[in-house]
Amino acid sequence: MRALVQRVKKSSVTVDGRIVGAIGPGLMVLLGVKEGDAEEEARWLAPKVANLRIFPDDEGKLNRSVLEMGGQALVVSQFTLYADCRKGRRPSFVEAARPEVADPLVEKFVELLRAEGLHVETGIFQAEMLVEIHNDGPVTVLVEK
Repeated sequence: MRALVQRVKKSSVTVDGRIVGAIGPGLMVLLGVKEGDAEEEARWLAPKVANLRIFPDDEGKLNRSVLEMGGQALVVSQFTLYADCRKGRRPSFVEAARPEVADPLVEKFVELLRAEGLHVETGIFQAEMLVEIHNDGPVTVLVEK
């Protein structure tokens, strides 16, 4: 399981011209699930993301988590995080989990983030989404279990 975590000023996701999820300051989490992933990966990854110290303290050092600064999270499932581009010009996605495996694990990850005390918005699984990201910093971190 991979989470591409971006510190954002704001972020939103739109499906069919309608905003389905939006946050202010916090984390944009693009979440990839691979074949073989299980609930164990989500249980490890959610608290890691919620407690990542990627927000500045009063001295400007990255010492605060999204929880400490009262931020929110927007989680969007993204199987393309498991693209393999080593051969040819067309990415292969064979490492990405099938939808029937990935969807419940994405939901579990969101549930676990909420259990950490985070307000979480989401995209719509398998929908064609327009994601607006106002990356702050920019700060982007890849977290993988």
